[in-house]
Amino acid sequence: METLEKEILIIEKEQVLGLRFSSSEVLTDPVLIKQRYFDLQRSQILGNTSRGKVWIYFETADKQVFKVYTTIWAVGEKFISLKRGITIPIASIFKID
Repeated sequence: METLEKEILIIEKEQVLGLRFSSSEVLTDPVLIKQRYFDLQRSQILGNTSRGKVWIYFETADKQVFKVYTTIWAVGEKFISLKRGITIPIASIFKID
């Protein structure tokens, strides 16, 4: 995946609000897409039960790659929710650690 070869910038969750996202999917492998959804669900449980934080790696509309260390509060069909109503489109996320 070419995304991992780019520089990954670390940002605070509040900075996510100022980013623009593309509607296109960053992952092309159906297995990785399923794994991402599983990882998001697991991270949501971790966040809701023990306030556990994870690294979320994602790409913006201008192809910049970021990672943010935060708690995932909810996983919807198309977006994840962080604290304070901040959302990230699931299609923009390529990895969760």
